[in-house]
Amino acid sequence: MDLHLHDQVELKKQHPCGSKRWEILRVGMDIKLRCLGCGHELMLPRSRAEKSIRKILTEEERQA
Repeated sequence: MDLHLHDQVELKKQHPCGSKRWEILRVGMDIKLRCLGCGHELMLPRSRAEKSIRKILTEEERQA
C-alpha cells in the first residue's frame, strides 16, 4: 500500500469518539495516526495498519 505523510485515511472500525478518519503522521515499519475527530494519536505496526485501512481519501472527499 502506498502511504504518504499527511494522507487522510478511512479505517474499517470507528474510533470511540465517532470518527473513522485519521491522518498519517509517520510512515515506516510503524504507522503513526491521529484521529481527526478527537486528536488521539496511536502507532501501529505497518502490517496491522494496512489491514485496517479501508481507503485513502482524495482531496474532494477530505472537503466533504
